Amino acid sequence: MFELLARRGLPGSRKRRVLRASAFIVLIGVTRLPAQLDLNTFQPDIQRVFGQAKAAIVRITAEDEHGRLVGTGFFIDPSGTIYTSYTIGGETHDIIVEFGSNRYPALRLVSDRRSNLAILKVDATTPWLQVSQSDDLKIATPVIVIGYPMDLPATPNFGIVGGIDKKYLDHYFPIALIRANLSIQRGEIGAPLINLKGEAVGVVLSTIGDRTACYALPIKAAEKIHADYIRFGEIRPGWIGAAIEDSGDPKHDSTAMIKDIAPGSPAANAGLQIGDIVLRIGKTEIHEAPDVPDASFFITAQEDVPITVLRDSKEVTLTITAVDHPDYGIQRAPLIAPGWPVSRQDMLQDLLRLEKN
Repeated sequence: MFELLARRGLPGSRKRRVLRASAFIVLIGVTRLPAQLDLNTFQPDIQRVFGQAKAAIVRITAEDEHGRLVGTGFFIDPSGTIYTSYTIGGETHDIIVEFGSNRYPALRLVSDRRSNLAILKVDATTPWLQVSQSDDLKIATPVIVIGYPMDLPATPNFGIVGGIDKKYLDHYFPIALIRANLSIQRGEIGAPLINLKGEAVGVVLSTIGDRTACYALPIKAAEKIHADYIRFGEIRPGWIGAAIEDSGDPKHDSTAMIKDIAPGSPAANAGLQIGDIVLRIGKTEIHEAPDVPDASFFITAQEDVPITVLRDSKEVTLTITAVDHPDYGIQRAPLIAPGWPVSRQDMLQDLLRLEKN
């Protein structure tokens, strides 16, 4: 069952945070670059992007109750705003940002456990990466990661997009994540995923399996969170209050059926009905229930959201004003659905090795 809302999770110590983050380390098959692919074809583009982008990539060090953490981040504007992983910047302290010969203490602006993103800021005029506004990132698109592996200088890494994943097994992400087939080493979590135009298209969140692939948050999700902060001074995910499940019977190319509606919710007040088949949320086409969390991620409180449903064989569009969830706490909202198989000790130890220097 999927909901147009975000639920409250439990307060987290670092141990809980590591367990949540370790959910990303899943043992799945990874497609490797074919042996016949001539990497020399891409060498000029890789060198060009690395040369243009590396000045905007930063090493981040921080402290928590377990000691020192090392990761990567990147500037997204000339005023020192940085995107990085929640693992590195979300709950840590004494955060230091290094770029070139400069070292600056960083202020944490946003700590969003739902998306696994942290937004930091330093008091400096900085280089920055352009971000891609395109939703056209497709499987097999070439991508580059530039990060600080271990204690080494900024380093490029090249691969391809292996998938845009909404779930693993029966456990769903709150937004579809980019699966990139390239190796991420210790210290590179939080690095930008970059296209061959030199634009940031994602924020690296974790490795997968034996580090032959990684998951990245789409940059449009990071931009949505940043826009909320600029507008409200906090993150304001919207709540509609309708629960969705797959009907098993496609109608107008959608099986996403409204299963339940919270009493007194915006969905109830606007006239959504149990049994309606959801066709669109905003401008996003809905074809199955797993499409709903991805579309709902971009709903903002206090904004009107057009939702088109199929009812009695007719399309009906209702405009619904989203609200804040009655007991919502963004700092408490886990990225991974409850029940993810994260108990394996080797997964936990792998993540600890990845984060620690």
